[in-house]
Amino acid sequence: MHVDKMYGCQPHLITTSPENRAVIEFICSEANKLTNCGIYYCRQMLFKAGKYLKNAELDKILKTNVHFKAMRSACAQQALHGVIESFKSYKALSKLYLKGQLTDKPLVPKYRKKGGMAVVSYPARWVKLVKGQLKFTLGKQVKAWFGIDHFLLPMPSNLDYKSIKEFRFPGMAIFIWNSCMKNQILNQYH
Repeated sequence: MHVDKMYGCQPHLITTSPENRAVIEFICSEANKLTNCGIYYCRQMLFKAGKYLKNAELDKILKTNVHFKAMRSACAQQALHGVIESFKSYKALSKLYLKGQLTDKPLVPKYRKKGGMAVVSYPARWVKLVKGQLKFTLGKQVKAWFGIDHFLLPMPSNLDYKSIKEFRFPGMAIFIWNSCMKNQILNQYH
């Protein structure tokens, strides 16, 4: 019998202060801008050099970017890794198209909407539980600009903090966050 590890996500409506909402909006908008910077760089490398970048390459290139610095580095890297995944999918679909196994020609990943918000993912190890509150740390640049280094949200009473692997802010007009937990599922077919 084989045990698969799957993730389940539970949404939580954010009820917090206007200050915290502004911080969450800010990091989601910075994630959107960083994603567009990553897409721009990947498109240029593809069009001009015929090269697809890897996660570490894009992280290194953009780590000095103002939008990268505005976020916790792990969150910024997650955003950039999503860009790399988009280009990997495009590459795979292009190969299928060239072999005649795909009828529609795939499109190079496009930019996100200007002024929009993107998903911000916090790996659980960067979120601390302090007196029933989840402490989300921010980038050093945010502390320099605004004088804050974290924000707090209440820990839902129906969840086990230790089972959560990732926290996500979807970057939507209605503010929710997702807690993603690892579930073990018995798979009898493997």
